[in-house]
Amino acid sequence: MGFYACMIMAVFFFLMALLFALGKERAANWLSGFHCLPEEERAGYDRKRMAADTGKDFLRWGFLMLAGALVSLWISGYGAAAAWGTWLILFLKDVHLDAEKAFEKYRL
Repeated sequence: MGFYACMIMAVFFFLMALLFALGKERAANWLSGFHCLPEEERAGYDRKRMAADTGKDFLRWGFLMLAGALVSLWISGYGAAAAWGTWLILFLKDVHLDAEKAFEKYRL
């Protein structure tokens, strides 16, 4: 069960990384909170870097889930639990309820 859960998420994360890589600057508009900002305020952010960083995050998470799936398959089912726990920690450290705080490092 853990193998399949990790593999499904790995495929999803790899596809999202591909979409952000292909979308380039336009992909920044897909970020939660960013598309709600007024257009004149969005112009003050480095959209290319935002999309690249988000794509790298998805790629990193995809490899984490792939590793969890392989450990789950070959060693122990706890590998999937470890991958999910690690992903949750990495995900929550980047979640911000305030859009200003979430995107402040991308301000031009």
